[in-house]
Amino acid sequence: MAMASAKLNTLSSQWIAHSTFSPRRGSSPRRVSLPIRASSYQHELVQTAKSIATPGRGILAIDESNATCGKRLASIGLDNTEVNRQAYRQLLLTTPGLGEYISGAILFEETLYQSTTDGKKFVDCLRDQNIVPGIKVDKGLVPLPGSNNESWCQGLDGLASRSAEYYKQGARFAKWRTVVSIPCGPSALAVKEAAWGLARYAAISQDNGLVPIVEPEILLDGDHSIERTLEVAEKVWSEVFFYLAENNVMFEGILLKPSMVTPGAGHKEKASPETVAKYTLTLLRRRVPPAVPGIMFLSGGQSEVEATLNLNAMNQSPNPWHVSFSYARALQNTVLKTWKGHPENVEAAQKSLLVRAKANSLAQLGRYSAEGESEEAKKGMFVKGYVY
Repeated sequence: MAMASAKLNTLSSQWIAHSTFSPRRGSSPRRVSLPIRASSYQHELVQTAKSIATPGRGILAIDESNATCGKRLASIGLDNTEVNRQAYRQLLLTTPGLGEYISGAILFEETLYQSTTDGKKFVDCLRDQNIVPGIKVDKGLVPLPGSNNESWCQGLDGLASRSAEYYKQGARFAKWRTVVSIPCGPSALAVKEAAWGLARYAAISQDNGLVPIVEPEILLDGDHSIERTLEVAEKVWSEVFFYLAENNVMFEGILLKPSMVTPGAGHKEKASPETVAKYTLTLLRRRVPPAVPGIMFLSGGQSEVEATLNLNAMNQSPNPWHVSFSYARALQNTVLKTWKGHPENVEAAQKSLLVRAKANSLAQLGRYSAEGESEEAKKGMFVKGYVY
């Protein structure tokens, strides 16, 4: 339900004194304070999360920073200008029929405020196709002092006021990406910092009407085994949910964006989709409460086909959550190379986007087959130390 105003919502905490009695005769009652969290956005948050986590649909992530988008444009010979970034994102967001397969789109701040060349706001283009607009709110990774060459994600300063403005502009969910590196440890400090930052961001987002996507990405960098990835992922998600609870985050009003549990990119053996599904679902069942509406996986440098096959394998039997996708490169790679920056290629590029979106829609339903996929779609896109 849309709110009439984007006025900053103050999340009211009320403390109720609760009497309990000691088992010792003659002792005085103890007073225990229990926090109760109330928010006028509660119903809207639940409805937004449910609308994104609908069968056969997932998220299109086009929230790359201007610098990263510039690298994409440079790969097809285009300069990194606002005009070119707007043209590319217009191609994506105005694709006819996209809403059949895509339920949400994560935007960069620049894109949230942009319009088509005909003057129609991008957020309205999305709404017309029943796609929920989202917004990247973190301010990127910086070195974490005292760690083993690890990083932490900045952006909490001013987040409440920025979130209120994003809500006013039409955004209804948010994304915050932090990373954990297995080759660097990970250290207890880095894991705790990642979990705490995600929890604070999630609480602030809900306070301002935005469903938070919680994304602690465990990087593919390294030659570790799939067992080691599972071990680290279990520790990370344990910390994340502990701090989400500590910050009174409502689980029914969040979405998760985890990495799939795979071996490191440098490992000598590649895991099959069935193995990836087995380890990933083991992680989810051990760590993610069924109250969470949706698990929207990131592709993390997998090829377009590989990411789709792995998602399909995870949906061969019912899950307690909506298990779907939130892909950037795994939806855009073929699109970009089809477009090449030429206006006459827009329609063909949009059709290639629909091909990838439909493939992942089928994977969410457990009905995908890789038969007939192009060689381009099978190429891996792993980049060591990848940043947005």
